[in-house]
Amino acid sequence: CALFAIPLQVDGLFIIGWMYLPPHDPHVDDPMRFKPLFRIHLMERKCATVECMYGHKGPHNGHIQIVKKDEFSTKCNQTDHHRMSGGRQEEFRTWLREEWGRTLEDIFHEHMQELILMKFIYTSQYDNCLTYRRIYLPPSSPDDLIKPGLFKGTYGSHGLEIVMLSFHGKKAKGTKITGDPNIPAGQQTVEIDLAHPLQLPDIENLHDFSELSRIVLEVQEQIRREEQEHQQEEEDGCQPAASQPAARPLGGEGAEGEETAAGAEGTPQDKAPASQPFVLPMGVISRNEDYPRTCRICFYGTGLIAGHGFTSPERTPGVFVLFDDDRFGFIWLELKSFSLYSRIKVSFQNAEAPSREAFDEMLKNIQSLAT
Repeated sequence: CALFAIPLQVDGLFIIGWMYLPPHDPHVDDPMRFKPLFRIHLMERKCATVECMYGHKGPHNGHIQIVKKDEFSTKCNQTDHHRMSGGRQEEFRTWLREEWGRTLEDIFHEHMQELILMKFIYTSQYDNCLTYRRIYLPPSSPDDLIKPGLFKGTYGSHGLEIVMLSFHGKKAKGTKITGDPNIPAGQQTVEIDLAHPLQLPDIENLHDFSELSRIVLEVQEQIRREEQEHQQEEEDGCQPAASQPAARPLGGEGAEGEETAAGAEGTPQDKAPASQPFVLPMGVISRNEDYPRTCRICFYGTGLIAGHGFTSPERTPGVFVLFDDDRFGFIWLELKSFSLYSRIKVSFQNAEAPSREAFDEMLKNIQSLAT
């Protein structure tokens, strides 16, 4: 769906739930967009009213209900406030202008038109009853490659989506917070193998997609052999050696014997290398051509692709590209596509956000008061 979180603010006698949306495609570096979705009016004499803020006709009657721990739902009691005089066609064109920053005439690609229409139909059918679940941000460690957190990312004709980056030892994972008709929210969109850094070819050879493909597939084969050897050791009852040599980057001239970010201890986060020139290979499609032209380091990774309705999902090889502390990219080898991700930086002004415990207790009290 389009929204990924509902940050709540206590402002005077109101509790306001804001809908946070990514910027217009493909501008990942732009700030998040937000608008009020519901409002709880804390009135005198221990009573409260819930108002739905969805639509274009102002606040109207709503309802709130606790579902379970870290989950609640809101329901609109006056859905006619969501409708427009021009019918669904006017609603679609307004939604397209607000959510995508363009008109239908601006979109020439027929497949993209179909995807956008599917997204509109999907999101609009849930405008009267919405369920919210708390997002727990991943813990941060000094050994992490960069600070984990939420990132905006380009997903081709699907537009911008929200991904949560987290670190798990020698793996990093990007989990979708918002989804699309192919890959729904909650799925692991990319996985990065921090034990297998990549040495990119020089900038002239990097233009050649077949050269990058060769490097990535070599690493994929190496990983396959390592997994087979590990499986064989377990079947034979052998214990792996206590000390393993650090992973070496594959591909590119002069890669053999060079010290890389894997370091002597084998952890990719030990020391960041100097920036190196970066350019997308010919034939790789990017929604955002304004990507950084230098990068810190690259790793082998896999990306999840599927058909409509999450049919026939499979993990395919790719390249994770770290640009700086707030931006990274992923080259989808099979799709010949590039996704650019930018960190979400959100701060509240002139409002005090309640603690988790205080908010949970507040919701229970409000539900009893409003019913």
